Amino acid sequence: MPTETVFQRLLAFRRDRGPGLIVLLDPDRTDATAMAALAARAENAGAAAILYGTSYLTGNHFEESLRKVKSATTLPVVLFPSNSRQLTAEADAVLLLSLLSSRNPQYLIGEHVIAAPIIKHLRLEAIATGYLLISSGRMTTAEFMSGSPPIPRDKPELVAAHALAAEQLGMKCVYLEAGSGAEFPVPAEAIAATRHEISLPILVGGGIRTPEQVQTAVKAGADFIVIGTLLEQVPSTELTSLL
Repeated sequence: MPTETVFQRLLAFRRDRGPGLIVLLDPDRTDATAMAALAARAENAGAAAILYGTSYLTGNHFEESLRKVKSATTLPVVLFPSNSRQLTAEADAVLLLSLLSSRNPQYLIGEHVIAAPIIKHLRLEAIATGYLLISSGRMTTAEFMSGSPPIPRDKPELVAAHALAAEQLGMKCVYLEAGSGAEFPVPAEAIAATRHEISLPILVGGGIRTPEQVQTAVKAGADFIVIGTLLEQVPSTELTSLL
């Protein structure tokens, strides 16, 4: 029997259980022991998956920390790389992010050409993802490092058009990103406009700090909400009620 892919597991989660939480672990911000504890907590709270990655890798502990996270959970652990250097066979899959909101060729296709043979060699499942940066009230690390201006937050029709292009290009999902340290999350209007235009799964992350913001994104049409610090702030008994 063929092994179920990570992407198939996410689709099955959405079909059977409704919108889900995905927890982002950043090895530049959290040590390995704490990340492992957060991964276990996420699984106990009913999360769908773990994302693992950082905007700017400063240490040499990337794989070692990932192994510790993997040992603490049976959830799929998916790489969330900012560049082709954050790839390892220790993960279950990689979000192959094309920064479609950008006009910088490095993050539209350049990094992907470098990464493609590495991904093939590592036998990593690649989940092609249209990645859209949305203005969040302040410059974020993702915006600065990519040299890419975000889509204005008051232009939901532009967000939806970029997401529609992702679908027509054959990508598997769309990620609407306000960015780490965002002042404001992705507007509900942008999520709703995107949901109206595409049938792909929609991931929404960045600037989500309260249960109310999670619920707003879900009501607008998000399939998966990506959270980081919120996991640490909300009691475990309340995480399953966020959605």
